[in-house]
Amino acid sequence: MKRYLPFLIIAGVLIIAVVAGMALWKSSKQAQEQPAGQQFAQSTPQASPSQVAQATQTPAATPPVQLPPDNPHARGGPNAKVTLDEYGDYQCPPCGALYPELKTLEKDYGDQVRFVFHQFPLQTVHKHAELAAHAAEAAALQGHFWEMHDMLYQNQLSWSVAEDARPVFIQYARMLGLDVDRFTRDLDGYEVKSRVDTDIERGKSLGVQGTPTVFINGRQLKPEVMTDDGLRLALDYMLGKKK
Repeated sequence: MKRYLPFLIIAGVLIIAVVAGMALWKSSKQAQEQPAGQQFAQSTPQASPSQVAQATQTPAATPPVQLPPDNPHARGGPNAKVTLDEYGDYQCPPCGALYPELKTLEKDYGDQVRFVFHQFPLQTVHKHAELAAHAAEAAALQGHFWEMHDMLYQNQLSWSVAEDARPVFIQYARMLGLDVDRFTRDLDGYEVKSRVDTDIERGKSLGVQGTPTVFINGRQLKPEVMTDDGLRLALDYMLGKKK
């Protein structure tokens, strides 16, 4: 009996191998007979529409910034279908060049568009930019933001070269009929600084790096588009006007 034991073991192994091979062949044949889509469905769970949407969203460059509620300076139609947001610096020459174009657009589009201005002084580039932003916000506390806003841009070439712009801005407040004592205090006050800082942080959270930066209904425009014709094309497109 011991003489035949090795042969019996070999025979048993062969039988097991044949049986396993037949089972594997049968499983493979069944898989080949299934439609390809059915095989994928069994191996990969179906994604929900919301999961697909999340997967295709562009990841945020920075974590969401928690900011106070926006306190926008806006003119035009309060319920307009289209909103144009500008992040600007009062001492920035390109902002000064864009200012009259935006004024013309405000006149031409009227209540169809809501025009919003946000402070974004480039403090390391323009010596008086931050103080000018504070001057506009100090005037806003007395209900005269846009008057100061317009005066700063209209006179940009004069106050930008002043050694000390503070007396100039106080003179502007006097010309606008503001309470000059209050205006002077507010220039360095917490509320004004907070408003400017909040605008800067909001801009940075949206990817603003320079000025002027313009958004139309939340879509940032490329610098080369910020011409009179380019802005009109963008506004007309958002308004659904066909050329």
